[in-house]
Amino acid sequence: MQKSFFNHKIKMYINSIYSEEIESDTLSKILIDINEIFKGAKRIDNTESLWSEEDFLLITYADSIKKEQQKNLKTLYDFLCEYCQEFKLIHILPFFPFSSDDGFAVTNYKQINDEHGTWSDIREIGTSFSIMMDLVINHCSSQHELFKAFLKDKSNKDFFIQSKKKFTENKKIVRPRNSSLSKKIDINGEKFYVWCTFSHDQIDFNFKNPKVLIYFLRIIKFYIDNKAKALRLDAVAFLWKKLGTRCINLPETHDIIRLIRLIIEYYYGDILLITETNIPSHENLSYFGNNNEAHCIYNFSLAPLLIHSIISANSFYLKKWSRGMPPAQENNAYLNFLSTHDGIGMRPLEGILPENEVNKYINFLKNQGALLTHRKLNGKDSVYEVNITLSNALMETYTGKDNHHLKRFILAHTILFSMEGIPAVYIQNLFGTENDYKKVKKTKINRSINRKNWDYNLLVSKLKNKATKNNKLFSAINKIISLRKKQAAFHPNATQFTLQLDDEFFGIWRQSIDRSQSIFCISNLSNKKKRISLLDINLISTNKWFDILTTKKIKKIDDFLFFQPYQTYWITNKLC
Repeated sequence: MQKSFFNHKIKMYINSIYSEEIESDTLSKILIDINEIFKGAKRIDNTESLWSEEDFLLITYADSIKKEQQKNLKTLYDFLCEYCQEFKLIHILPFFPFSSDDGFAVTNYKQINDEHGTWSDIREIGTSFSIMMDLVINHCSSQHELFKAFLKDKSNKDFFIQSKKKFTENKKIVRPRNSSLSKKIDINGEKFYVWCTFSHDQIDFNFKNPKVLIYFLRIIKFYIDNKAKALRLDAVAFLWKKLGTRCINLPETHDIIRLIRLIIEYYYGDILLITETNIPSHENLSYFGNNNEAHCIYNFSLAPLLIHSIISANSFYLKKWSRGMPPAQENNAYLNFLSTHDGIGMRPLEGILPENEVNKYINFLKNQGALLTHRKLNGKDSVYEVNITLSNALMETYTGKDNHHLKRFILAHTILFSMEGIPAVYIQNLFGTENDYKKVKKTKINRSINRKNWDYNLLVSKLKNKATKNNKLFSAINKIISLRKKQAAFHPNATQFTLQLDDEFFGIWRQSIDRSQSIFCISNLSNKKKRISLLDINLISTNKWFDILTTKKIKKIDDFLFFQPYQTYWITNKLC
């Protein structure tokens, strides 16, 4: 892209974003600032695809695994090198100093929490793995220097959304929490209110002030200089606020993402932009833009739907959703996961699961020990997410207890790894971590239930002991990952088609981009032995077919395929 065209595009986006807020003579200064910030950036022109079937993402906190008298990032690096070589990309959740929300109320964007280590530790991890960092862009901590200066004498004027009256909390405004939107503050004896989408310790930035955008562009440059290969835009859907609207997914928010994408593509070429938007599926899809916003979007509907299909032994809603999901364009991909550091989101089920089925689902998980986090909806509390580990969520089914818990857990990952997109695994799921009620009691935060801090030596001893559940799940998941990485038909952008099978099965067909490999991924979602006719999936008679997971040959294409409870077949014409 020519520099003149790049500058033209920058001006176009700035005009679109700030058309009602900015004076015309400020535009040229913003352009100068942007080019000055990224001066000297090292661009990498990579002719290869941004991702392949070999790419897996591991999600972890810096302190998910701890060792006495050692900085957490050093411990994490030791563990990654020893046990996580199957993963190319590591998402290290916020490792900055913070005041609440396990890192998402940042007090300093350019420092590392002392107990974790230093930027040299991050850069060392970056020599062996690609690192995804969080850009907590919607808000900062109430203890951040910018906000403390604002409280002192209104320095950094207009960095935060302020009013002399409480903000009107009408039904239009979409909230992810049930706390008051307005936080009362005092500046030199004068009462004001500031906007808080999440908690009163997380103060929203005012992106109507262009200085806020410039502030975050400097942070982006700093993160990339310190080995960030991917940036996760946290809670970005709430970025722009306008009274009288829903204050979510506004056009200005999309323009800001397009601007950031344009800048990092022009100056760096190979940095990935990923949006975290825990919202209904059709809204989430909009963050691909026209292949000019996020490279990847979190596929938020997949996790609750897949878990629901397994515990209910019914793929009806999963199949219906899967058939309606559009294939991602080239240079776009879904980021697929089963759980993260947060809970199982309920908003991504809107318009997919009927209300009575959602309520049944929530009540079932509650009976498995789940905690509930609420948000305000039409003036009432509504369940926003269910806080539970994946292990506990799959402990039982709607029909009660059985001895198939581990099979369900492995089944969930096998299906996850077969779906179109890039697979992401939360580190707690590698070991089958169960609900951590002690941490919830200590932190008084529901999400802590799935944020266990493992002792390094204890975890390693469990992983080395073949009799433990942790070893069995870790070994099984890693074996499936290893097999999956060899299959061209599992490229994140390879063709996907949802098969028409009975509801106790879930099946998809994947075909490699060059059409040389097909894989039929078929799973038994029930605790019963089942069979299907191979004629139902139309295997081509001129090809030889194999099951990737067992390497067994399919001798007759008109025969039956027999399934054990929760068994999956990956049937392919090209065994790698």
